[in-house]
Amino acid sequence: MRYDHNQSNRVEIQKALAELDSWAVADGKLHREYRFRNFVQAFGFMAQVALLAERAAHHPEWSNVYGRVVVDLTTHEAGGITRKDVDLAREMEEIAGRSRPVPAGG
Repeated sequence: MRYDHNQSNRVEIQKALAELDSWAVADGKLHREYRFRNFVQAFGFMAQVALLAERAAHHPEWSNVYGRVVVDLTTHEAGGITRKDVDLAREMEEIAGRSRPVPAGG
């Protein structure tokens, strides 16, 4: 499934974002910032996600500074947000939940 900028696909993106409440659309990509207690916890999260992403052949755009991981998801070959991005975001949320990130604003 591909989400583009027509009305029905905007509705699908909004449905996905309702489940992924810490995610937003920024610059046409799914966007999220995670904050972890320290670098080791942040890097551990990234290592776990990297294994899933490699298996799915779907890699995030991301950066890490100490306990912060900034993530953007888009499917380049499709030119926008697709089901692959939503699925990876969901998996990232599961991993982050086990890693106990710092609450937003914390």
